[in-house]
This record gives sequence, structure tokens and C-alpha cells, in this order.
Amino acid sequence: MDLNRDSSNEAISIMDTLSIKLNVDEKWIANLETEEGVLKMDSIISAFKSSNQTTYKTLGIKLSKQTSYIIKHCSMKGEPHDQLHVVLVPMLDEISILKEEEDEQKAKAALHNLEQLIDAYFKFFKID
Repeated sequence: MDLNRDSSNEAISIMDTLSIKLNVDEKWIANLETEEGVLKMDSIISAFKSSNQTTYKTLGIKLSKQTSYIIKHCSMKGEPHDQLHVVLVPMLDEISILKEEEDEQKAKAALHNLEQLIDAYFKFFKID
């Protein structure tokens, strides 16, 4: 069984199930704190990967602090807010796996899925 292949298939299925849409061919406007939080998450993941760390639980805790920051400071309303949740809720699920999963392959898959979700955020959102 090729575990890398399975991880990739899981990510594809997660991305395929996102029902996010563009705002009439434009990106949705996110508030500054949301953008900062997602950028910080991306940078935490990059630092984690570049240092070849394998403590996924610690990574999950750091990322969880960023999602808490995003949630606490979110001032988005209406459709942009609803569309953010399409990406943010699965992010929270993947971060929970990182914090709780003992199986390294499952944690790696969660990290890969999270990276795909962060990419989706940047594809569909911008700050004004």
C-alpha cells in the first residue's frame, strides 16, 4: 500500500468537496486579522517542514492558537463570512487531527490536507 498516494487521494477528495465559490469571478474580501492568521499558519507550517520536525501535536497546538485568533477577531459578515467557513471548518478538523493523532501517517495526511485548505483560502480570499 502506498501511503503517499492515499494521502494525496484524501486531499483531492477534501478539495473536491469544498463548495466554495468566487464572488462573481472575484475573490471574497477577508478582514485583516483573518488574512494575518492564515498567513501565520502558512509560515508555521513552512518552518515546521523546513526544520524536519515530526512533533505534529505541537504543530497542531500552534496552529490552533492561530485559528482561535482568526475566530476571535473575525468581523466578516454575510456571504464572505459564510464562504470563509467552507474553508475554515475543515481546517479546524485537520488541526484537531494534528493535535490528537498518534499515527504519524495520519498526521502527515492531515498536514497535507491543511496545506491544501490554506491554498484554497488564498485562491478565494483577499484583503481589500
